[in-house]
Amino acid sequence: MKLSVRHETRFTYDAPVTHGLSEARVLPRVTPTQAVHSAELVVEPRPDDQSEHIDFFGNRVVHLAVARPHAVLTVTATADVDVVPADPGPAADEAWDATGRPPPELVQFAVGSPRVEGNGAVSEYARESFPPGRPVQDAVSELTSRIHRDFAYRPGVTTVLTPVSEVMARRRGVCQDFAHLEIACLRSLGLPARYVSGYVETGPGAGASHAWCAVALADGTWLDLDPTNDLVAPSHVTLAWGRDYSDVAPLKGVVFTEGRHRLAVTVTVTRT
Repeated sequence: MKLSVRHETRFTYDAPVTHGLSEARVLPRVTPTQAVHSAELVVEPRPDDQSEHIDFFGNRVVHLAVARPHAVLTVTATADVDVVPADPGPAADEAWDATGRPPPELVQFAVGSPRVEGNGAVSEYARESFPPGRPVQDAVSELTSRIHRDFAYRPGVTTVLTPVSEVMARRRGVCQDFAHLEIACLRSLGLPARYVSGYVETGPGAGASHAWCAVALADGTWLDLDPTNDLVAPSHVTLAWGRDYSDVAPLKGVVFTEGRHRLAVTVTVTRT
């Protein structure tokens, strides 16, 4: 599936910004199921300094510095990608080796992180999908479906700082919340899980920023899980991944200004 993506972020400030420093994770990464044919970032006003590097998780990060007064900052990312549907393969009976422990390089995805902390309620909820002897892929598929069924999609009731415990209690939230919840569930069982940011096509010419998660399987592969849409191995456009949202925020930084700001985000995802 060939897709063209355009993601515009616009900050409008009540008072001029004298200096701004930002880092953007809005350029898609190459994955086993995604080829990136082109990707470009355009910033207005033009940055006084711009550089790119690959972060610890393999994501593309663009550093931006605007050292002149400005009242509006616009960051526009465009990309053309090919997404190939993932094949989840046969269900695995074992999560890991005989020790039941993930390899050292995956331990960071199996413990708590800034936006994902489990509790007893989360663990109890997760265990319902993991009775003894059940293949892991069957279990995570059911867990994904249960979150989709049991939690209502309600924009505006949570923020990026809302803890998993509150989402669990309210049973409401958005894709980011449901991804964090499923990650907490999987980690409570000792399974490494990561947060994934990207885009989902929602109709002709329409799209949206999106978040889901992925679980590490014993064969060394990762299986993407989208509890918001009840999908296993979805064909989404992948931007970045990390332990949770704090590792993959699309745009973050600091500005020097005496006023507040307004944020507007527009995303289009079009088949080509």
